[in-house]
Amino acid sequence: MFEKVLVANRGEIAVRVMRACGELGVDTVAVYSEADSDAGHVRYADEAYNVGPARAADSYLDGEAIVDAGERAGADAVHPGYGFLAENADFAARVEDSEMTWVGPSSESMEQLGEKTSARKAMDAADVPIVPGTEDPVESADEIREFADEAGYPVAIKAEGGGGGRGLKVVEDESEVAEQFESAQREGEAYFDNASVFVEKFLESPRHIEVQIIADHHDNVRHIGERDCSLQRRQQKVIEEGPSPALTDELREQIQEAARRGADAADYYNAGTFEFLVEDNGRNEDGLLGADADFYFLEVNTRIQVEHTVSEELTGIDIVKQQIRVAADEELPFAQDDVELDGHAMEFRINAENAANEFAPATGTLATYDPPGGIGIRIDDALRQGDAIGGDYDSMIAKLIVWGTDREECLARSRRALAEFEIEGLTTVIPFHRLMLDDEAFVAGEHTTNYLDEELDPERIDAAQERWGPEDSSADADDEEVTKREFVVEVNGKRFEVDLEERGAPPIGAGGSGGGSASGTQQLDAAEPSDDGDGGGSASTAEGEQVTAEMQGTILNVNVEAGDEVAAGDVLCVLEAMKMENDVVASQGGTVAEVAASEGESVDMGDVLVVLN
Repeated sequence: MFEKVLVANRGEIAVRVMRACGELGVDTVAVYSEADSDAGHVRYADEAYNVGPARAADSYLDGEAIVDAGERAGADAVHPGYGFLAENADFAARVEDSEMTWVGPSSESMEQLGEKTSARKAMDAADVPIVPGTEDPVESADEIREFADEAGYPVAIKAEGGGGGRGLKVVEDESEVAEQFESAQREGEAYFDNASVFVEKFLESPRHIEVQIIADHHDNVRHIGERDCSLQRRQQKVIEEGPSPALTDELREQIQEAARRGADAADYYNAGTFEFLVEDNGRNEDGLLGADADFYFLEVNTRIQVEHTVSEELTGIDIVKQQIRVAADEELPFAQDDVELDGHAMEFRINAENAANEFAPATGTLATYDPPGGIGIRIDDALRQGDAIGGDYDSMIAKLIVWGTDREECLARSRRALAEFEIEGLTTVIPFHRLMLDDEAFVAGEHTTNYLDEELDPERIDAAQERWGPEDSSADADDEEVTKREFVVEVNGKRFEVDLEERGAPPIGAGGSGGGSASGTQQLDAAEPSDDGDGGGSASTAEGEQVTAEMQGTILNVNVEAGDEVAAGDVLCVLEAMKMENDVVASQGGTVAEVAASEGESVDMGDVLVVLN
């Protein structure tokens, strides 16, 4: 077994991995950006190293800096968690070339299965059904049009290295092809450093079923049941559960066996998830999808999943511990017949988002953070009361995992837990989750992947937010007196903490931020002119209507130049914040007097982006 593991991530998943290491008697090393110097995963780790500034591309995505930190710390292995570099085959190879062990599948396997087109070819060769689509990446919008003319609309354009809904664009008709092609390429480049995309037929109302796989270096391949991730918003999972309430045992076994067959054919080891789409094309007399239902391979996630907790609650198997043991060349301690699913489990992503405002990310300080407890309740988090969530990363505060003896008890226990979950200081999706637990289609297990986007009445979300949302989400930790100060000192990049106590000290702000995944696209109206004219790092001297950033983020694309004429509603630029691509649009027509932001630039809330006359 290893003596020390570096966790190449942040937030709740970093703490989750560190907890598993602690139970195995393994020391942990955290890496952190300048924005995360007091984050929960840094506080939890045995030691921590600064790997760069707030911008993820310069810190958490800097593979060279992370490997260097691991070598300086004397780490034996690197666990990537999920997100960031977790599915980056080049980073895995960099770790493999060092003296450290990569906790995951081989870089060759990651490269084969991480690229969607090669994964489709591998699964097709293993007799795993695949969605009709292109075998190779497409180079132009015309190729997409040609495929759509044959297969019919809608079609899905997907980033080859994509996942979690990022880099995926649904095209409803020919007029959208060029714009969505460019958008998918842009997201693929921004999130996965790979602008290649392919196209496949878009299944409009499927169930999203995934199978958890764990395999070792001794030719043992196990599945740990399936999870149903059909409740989604813009291809981003919202609530996950297991077992699926929509499948017969016969269909369940077919899908699980297909996953095992695919993993075996790809010589896959360590943890992974094989995802499938199941056509909701007719149910039996019990309202379930039977063995004759069509299902198709979607992708392989060559890492631990956000929702791995569901499978752990159903089986009692600690998947993260098994990852570490497999990486240490140990043999899996259980046979396939030993894997039994007990009861029902659900996971709720507690994100700092306003569901009544297109799930827009929210920032603020956790003035109150009091999660629920009791039998069947698990909380995975890294935040504590007083911590802040900024706009540098994603919006996850915690994951609430609920177990019950059956789905009915799990639903009832989930209602109780969400009602107990008290968060003040910012807006969360808890009211939305409470709405879904009373929603007829979800409670009956009849929802499909398009239910939230196309069928749920948005007014019901507004009403839920008004009923269960915080009365005032503008609490400011700066109003609180602070007598204890924590100073962070770095020596050769290694972090040390010094606590001092002062009487009558002026207040200081709280730090820290949370971890997880949300994805999607929203539209932001151009902000009104700043009252004080001080927009921070992107100050402008031009007169006119100042379009400012409504949140902290990174400029992905600038669509206008000085002198351009624009109309109200035109997209001026695209701002990425908390893994969401936001169109910044003009609130009125005019002439572009100045473009104050550039592609790739990090901006703060209030920074001037464009000036209109």
